[in-house]
Amino acid sequence: MNDLLLISALAQLLAPRSHVLIGTNAPHHMAAALLAQRTSSRRMQVTVIGAGTRSFLTDDLDEIFHCAAQGRFDALVLGGLQIDGRANINLVGIGEHPRMRIRSSGSHGMPLLYLMIPNVVLFRLGHAPRTMVERVEFISAPGLSPPEVYRPGGASHLLTDMALFDFDRIRGRFVLRSVHPGYTADQVVSATGFRFDAPAEAPLTPLPRGEAAQILHDHVCEAMAGTYPAFAASLKKAAAHQLAADPAKTA
Repeated sequence: MNDLLLISALAQLLAPRSHVLIGTNAPHHMAAALLAQRTSSRRMQVTVIGAGTRSFLTDDLDEIFHCAAQGRFDALVLGGLQIDGRANINLVGIGEHPRMRIRSSGSHGMPLLYLMIPNVVLFRLGHAPRTMVERVEFISAPGLSPPEVYRPGGASHLLTDMALFDFDRIRGRFVLRSVHPGYTADQVVSATGFRFDAPAEAPLTPLPRGEAAQILHDHVCEAMAGTYPAFAASLKKAAAHQLAADPAKTA
């Protein structure tokens, strides 16, 4: 899937927010947040864990949880080894504990962030029945909580390399918003292990505008180079290719 499309789609989801938190090992997340910061109509702050000047935190592993509980962040991008139809995420592994056949990086405090930060965008490359499952094998963080549990946070969307979904927290169910170019709604259904709602005709996810490619090329890639040098170089090349292919879109 085209990185430009994913980053542009994610940036549009983040643009209405005021303070976006981005984790580690997440180049797509960082690129989208910086693009949103440049294109948003409001003043947006972006905090990237472990990225030096991109983080206002003095102690990433401690202070971040206090800030989340205090409501200082209003958006988070979060991945997962598995995601199910109720927005539960598995960050631990697959197979019977403790001898799991696949081990992931672990939760690292993400359950608290998932409960405290509103507008969490779930992001997963490799959309397939093994990743989009009917029920995760291990619930690292629940998508829904009982009414008596204080929970300002939770999923708002799911973005994969095939489609974009909204999450209806009242019904506890994903709703297909759009399908990325090159795929069909039927292909999304076949690749998804859980049931979801969909319109009669799902629209295509909009292709990134020339303005977005220009901002990525001129500003975002440079800002990312110190943290993700290889990804920034590849993204800058892709943005330049799109601009050269349709220079009229840069106007």
